[in-house]
Amino acid sequence: MKTPRILATSGGYVAGPVQLSARLGSMLLDALTLTGKIRPRVCLVLTASGDPSNYYAMSYEAFNAAGCDVTELKLFPQPSADPTERLCGSDLVWVGGGSVANLLALWRLHGVDDAMREAWEKGVILGGVSAGSLCWHVGGTTDSFGPELRPVTNGLALLPYANGVHYDSEAQRRPLLHELVGNGVLASVAYATDDHVGIWYEGTEATSVVADSSLDPATGPAAYKVELVDGQIRETRCGVGSNFA
Repeated sequence: MKTPRILATSGGYVAGPVQLSARLGSMLLDALTLTGKIRPRVCLVLTASGDPSNYYAMSYEAFNAAGCDVTELKLFPQPSADPTERLCGSDLVWVGGGSVANLLALWRLHGVDDAMREAWEKGVILGGVSAGSLCWHVGGTTDSFGPELRPVTNGLALLPYANGVHYDSEAQRRPLLHELVGNGVLASVAYATDDHVGIWYEGTEATSVVADSSLDPATGPAAYKVELVDGQIRETRCGVGSNFA
């Protein structure tokens, strides 16, 4: 039985060789290695941004350049495949960013939520950026509802924590996550990532901190554990290459 794994990130791609192209960052390349396959089967799920063709084209190119067999699960204008067959038949599922509120509504409408859980339990590696990170958790902070960040509290809860993304690049993210964990709107433990950083979960345990490229573990972008301890918020920084205690 494979260990269920999730890579929850605020990154994933790096700049490609020409304008408007991308390549996979180090943490996604490592995720492909963890599949154990010479030519991994990757399923792209870009629901959160409305299944845009240009985003799919860029993503296909990036994963193809890394030696993958790439397919997708689109929900616009209708599901492009049976969710369970497509997701469970993959080695890695990569979920793009956008509106996590819309993503969750459409996934539940079409049974993608249950298919994701089944794939995860079977050992398919799940991963994603931004909305594609928030969705695996119980909730987090999102701009799905407008320019002011608000909580989302109906995530898939494969991981029993809150989640924060873009922690270092959007000023509202850190204080709102602290507030929502502190007042009980979100879970009493949250994990957050700066841009270009990701967290590996094995089962439901946060393990290692990874990144798109080499970063200084002491001063560079990092991941964080935010928890409510004796009525106070405690934030613990975990640099790239480190493991959560």
